[in-house]
Amino acid sequence: MYDLHCHFIPGLDDGARTLEESIQLLKMAELNGISHIVSTPHINPGHFDNTLASIQHGLAGLKVAAKEAGVLVQLAAAAEVRLCSELPGWVESGSLPYLGEYQGYKVLLLEFPHSHIPAGADRLVKWLLGKQVLPMIAHPERNRDVQTDLKKLLPFQRMGCLLQLTASSVLGDMGESSKETALLLLQQKAFHIVASDSHNLQRRPPKLAEARDYIAALCGIDYAEQLVTEHPKRISHIHFS
Repeated sequence: MYDLHCHFIPGLDDGARTLEESIQLLKMAELNGISHIVSTPHINPGHFDNTLASIQHGLAGLKVAAKEAGVLVQLAAAAEVRLCSELPGWVESGSLPYLGEYQGYKVLLLEFPHSHIPAGADRLVKWLLGKQVLPMIAHPERNRDVQTDLKKLLPFQRMGCLLQLTASSVLGDMGESSKETALLLLQQKAFHIVASDSHNLQRRPPKLAEARDYIAALCGIDYAEQLVTEHPKRISHIHFS
């Protein structure tokens, strides 16, 4: 399986804090059946001021440590980028790490605030598409606007945005509202990938296999495999080919 959203590079955000914790998370992911990981530190101005350079530096150190620890998971890095006014400048300057490619577009893991979908978000997404950047909206099932009204997602779906489901949401670990919204969107087969969004060993461990099995029982094994293997493999192939 491929995990395209997690926080395993140590010390960059609210994910793994130490290299030792990162290695433990990688071993846990490997036991969970995950073979390829794109770690996605936050880029959120004023909170997590990561850059392409800092992320690549962190990835390089993690790769060395993982090899020494005998971890066989293949590693790459991108970023979970918060919707913000700085975003167009970053795109124009080529300073963002992307998840991969899909249908001729660069795929950007785009995070909305959990509380709402900001006014003008649809216009920014339209601008990104004009720059051949396709947003993959991170965990929409956890957004309160979407939980209140699924129609809030429609403008982004109509523009072709990809949707990423958090494994723990469908398992109930993120609260009932997130689970209920995830199930409604799964019934529509609206999601394109499932990712762990794993941050730590206790509260946010990688649970991709458990989510795959749950979705397989709900929607069929073919769709479940598309979410954890086929689609993420197609998107991230540039990192692992």
